[in-house]
Amino acid sequence: MSGETEPLIHGNSSGQRNYAHDDAEHEAAQQQLRALRIRTIVWSLLGLLFIVGIVIVLVGPDHYADYGWSGTLPKDPDVAARRLLDMAPVIDGHIDLPVIARYGWRNNVSAIPLHDKMPVQVDIPRLREGKVGGFFWSVYVPCPSASAEGKKFLNPTWRVRDTLEQIDVAKGLIKKYPETFQYAVSSADVKDSILQRKIASLLGVEGAHQLGNSIAVLRQYYDLGVRYVTLTHACHNAFADSCGSLVMIPPLHLGLSPLGFKLIEEMNRIGMLVDLSHTSDMTAAQVIMHSKAPVMWSHSSARAVHNVARNVPDEVLTMIGTGEGQKDGIIMVNFAPAFVAPEGEADVKRVADHVEHIARVVGKKHVGIGSDFDGIPDTPKNLEDVSKYPNLVAELLRRGWDKYELAGLTGGNFLRVFAAVEAVAQKLQSNGALPVYDVYEERKDMPSKPGGEAL
Repeated sequence: MSGETEPLIHGNSSGQRNYAHDDAEHEAAQQQLRALRIRTIVWSLLGLLFIVGIVIVLVGPDHYADYGWSGTLPKDPDVAARRLLDMAPVIDGHIDLPVIARYGWRNNVSAIPLHDKMPVQVDIPRLREGKVGGFFWSVYVPCPSASAEGKKFLNPTWRVRDTLEQIDVAKGLIKKYPETFQYAVSSADVKDSILQRKIASLLGVEGAHQLGNSIAVLRQYYDLGVRYVTLTHACHNAFADSCGSLVMIPPLHLGLSPLGFKLIEEMNRIGMLVDLSHTSDMTAAQVIMHSKAPVMWSHSSARAVHNVARNVPDEVLTMIGTGEGQKDGIIMVNFAPAFVAPEGEADVKRVADHVEHIARVVGKKHVGIGSDFDGIPDTPKNLEDVSKYPNLVAELLRRGWDKYELAGLTGGNFLRVFAAVEAVAQKLQSNGALPVYDVYEERKDMPSKPGGEAL
């Protein structure tokens, strides 16, 4: 047996193949091939990097930044505005699309073609073009005439019925286009909608004349999804004084009525945003001092820039902030030309002037956008409809606003205020705050004394 094993150990003198030797040669060849492949890959990568370097040098750093490779916004403000709005889309505090549905289509949701070009300023193609991530659908109905409602607001005027119809048409349109709109009732809902590339759709009641003098109606609106109530429109009501419109109208309550103070307390308790657009200066100041939660102006501009009653004066603006004696809040700038500049002068630059003035007075964390589109008969130049929001962002980029400040303006500031209002409501309720059941003292259909004493 020993003779059979020797050739495998000592050589191939017997003519048989040495497999160990062949395997060693094969392994050496494979190592050389792998080394060659590695050198080829390395030299190819070095060559590619050299070419990229030449391109960057020849084209220049501005072009390099414009394609976002450096992590900064493009140098061109118009391109940069669109890039920023892809990341931080507009949340508009006030759009009147339901009004167009009411008076243009008699609230027939089935007939309203939002995928086509609508007659005024809002439709789905232009919302997408304008990089809109959310807005408040204003479920507005007009103030009744003074003669219709009576001196003490006691005559029935169908305003609660009409408001319910506007809530219905807004919800109907949101449901009709589920690929575009997503119904939202919380700050978390808004964020979720934006993550899904849908348009967060919130509801706002534009005027406490729509409450029928009843705090109970406020609660029911909340349960139906309404998340802000504007305390007045262009008329006084049982709760608060209005500023009127271009010229201040004489006060009725000198601010809030006694029932108005109770209304604010219940809005705080349930988490309803208090909207101060349209209110008198005294109403706004009293609300800011009385409210436990942050406040908002859903669509108002700065009186120091254009002196009309509908705009907010500096003495009220300075009450907003996070310092001692101040209240957190947001002023969402209105685009209505009559509130922006003298006749014929309203344009995107004038709107930017309002944004910047408010930012200087209260800080950039307290300003937002509340266009009033579909509720205004004309528009500023270069802000003609919802597709034009990027023009305002581009103008502010030219004025030195950075991407974080602009992301606050377009929606981040509102989300902070909304979340803070929700937090106050949660705290009040967890601490046992009771609902407000006060009744308008002028009502004749209710007993004058509580607790069954009138029976």
